[in-house]
Amino acid sequence: MIIRSGTELIDPAAVLLRVGVREGQRLADFGCGALGHFVFPAAQMVGGTGAVFALDVQQPVLRHIERTAKSAQLFNIYPVWSDFDVYRGADIAPHSLDLVLLANNLTLSQNHGELLREMSRLVRPGGRIVVIDWKDEELPMGPAMRYSPSQAKELFVSPLVRQYDEFDAGPYHYGLIFLRTERSVA
Repeated sequence: MIIRSGTELIDPAAVLLRVGVREGQRLADFGCGALGHFVFPAAQMVGGTGAVFALDVQQPVLRHIERTAKSAQLFNIYPVWSDFDVYRGADIAPHSLDLVLLANNLTLSQNHGELLREMSRLVRPGGRIVVIDWKDEELPMGPAMRYSPSQAKELFVSPLVRQYDEFDAGPYHYGLIFLRTERSVA
């Protein structure tokens, strides 16, 4: 059974399956939010041998994630306070993750270069960085400020990653997958 987070604007389980989340993996959701829209389905998918790090800058959000995880008996969820625009801001071992997810938070970043460095620091070479964001078109909802897929790709031009795939993440969202290169983070 997949825990639903209350909205069907984007199907987190379908997205997680699409980007290759599976049993035993370790991943982080940057800017997870109180609903843990991707956190809880991911925790169920990676199982007891995997781990999901729920990163957010708001302590009340992390406390809510922790309470919900305990209530659901999902003991593989680890709330981590972090400002994702700060390099070395997350207390997670370097190159220890298979996947980092940034969903609907691209416009919240004040420093995309540092965001990319931090995600790249955490993902193992060959691992994936997944960006999900609102389509840049006339929609009945969503933020006023949006990045088109091509604008988002430009934000992630770096020797640390290479674009791997692009996909439709639902009627209102697009997805981009970047692969972590062997290059070291300075």
